[in-house]
Amino acid sequence: MIKIDIRRDERQRIESFEVSGHAGYDDPGKDIVCAGVSAVTVGAVNAIERLTGIVPKAKVKSGFLSADMPPEGVESDRVQLLLEGMVVALEDIAEAYAKHVRLKQ
Repeated sequence: MIKIDIRRDERQRIESFEVSGHAGYDDPGKDIVCAGVSAVTVGAVNAIERLTGIVPKAKVKSGFLSADMPPEGVESDRVQLLLEGMVVALEDIAEAYAKHVRLKQ
């Protein structure tokens, strides 16, 4: 199961997120659930960096991704919009594949 943890501050702004595990929906290389979650989360980190110039502190390895926003990222409305878009996509995946993805906010 993929576990996704979205961490917010007291104003509900996203400070960081962590994704761990494997969906187990299909064989490695054919798992559309893992591919979808990976595309959405890695795409969000890349979009933040390329579109805003703000660089999240990211750690990536097999079955794991974490991203921490620097203070200017937490305060940036543009960064927050990209992150909230990521959350919407992850909510949709978690709803469609509830046995394979758990999203915690």
